[in-house]
Amino acid sequence: MQLSIVIPLLNEEKSLPELYNWIVEVMLSNSFSYEIIFINDGSTDHSWQIIEDLATTSQNVKAIHFKKNYGKSQALHAGFLMAKGEVVITMDADLQDNPEEIPELYHLVHNENYDIVSGWKKKRYDNVVTKNLPSKLFNLAARKVSGLALHDFNCGLKAYKLEVVKNIDVYGEMHRYIPLLAKNAGYTNIREKEVKHQARKYGETKFGSERFLHGLLDLITIWFLSKFGKNPMHLFGGLGILMFFIGFLSALYIGISKLYHLYNHVPDILVTQNPWFFIALTVMVIGTLLFLSGFIAELILRTQRKHERYKVSKTLNH
Repeated sequence: MQLSIVIPLLNEEKSLPELYNWIVEVMLSNSFSYEIIFINDGSTDHSWQIIEDLATTSQNVKAIHFKKNYGKSQALHAGFLMAKGEVVITMDADLQDNPEEIPELYHLVHNENYDIVSGWKKKRYDNVVTKNLPSKLFNLAARKVSGLALHDFNCGLKAYKLEVVKNIDVYGEMHRYIPLLAKNAGYTNIREKEVKHQARKYGETKFGSERFLHGLLDLITIWFLSKFGKNPMHLFGGLGILMFFIGFLSALYIGISKLYHLYNHVPDILVTQNPWFFIALTVMVIGTLLFLSGFIAELILRTQRKHERYKVSKTLNH
């Protein structure tokens, strides 16, 4: 099979029939063998009923139904597990991603051997204040921290080798950083392609402005995990030893100073009346706690077990 098209969705009943017909038209005109995988992320409208109807008319339609809304990352994770095509395309269900971009994305991955091709919505039809400007600032921060020269980390339209999606773990809200997760896993042949962006035709966006704050926090998490995820003691233990050493030297200096004053019969305040004594003691305690945190993190890392992150209620044609 050449293509797996993975589409996470939440309450997109109006756009689904039009999106499906559009994709099928592109697939047939290019003679692709394909599967369309819809992941219904807890929709409360008639999205699942529409997907069931589509699945009865075509064996190319496969679907996963979540018992509740778990988020886009979990939906993509489930879709990637089901995908079987040589090239995996992800796109949103709101008709803002253009299916006519799929042949070129497939060509870049399959024929030019890119691991990932990430879409770049250079010209956007979103609100400038609430989406465009925050998105530009977010992408700037993401480029600086990740080292990936991508203009649009948030673009849902991406193409992957099947091998890539089978070897990365998309969790939490990390769907924005799949290229970075892939890079950390050793898939470094990544490029960007400018894609068409459509104005939203039905409904409203499911993402609020808080997604940018969450995105920045997730970016810090990925940076930390890529640097210290395998050896957290290197960070916490190193900082702990440094702070304990600084506190110990400070306390030692205070003690020597006190002995000097006593030996020379120079009046001096009690050690417990010296605020620097308590500062030194606090620094030593913090250093000890940091060291213990690193030790505990190492233990957790070595004893962790995989656990179920979402509940699948139904699947179709799988």
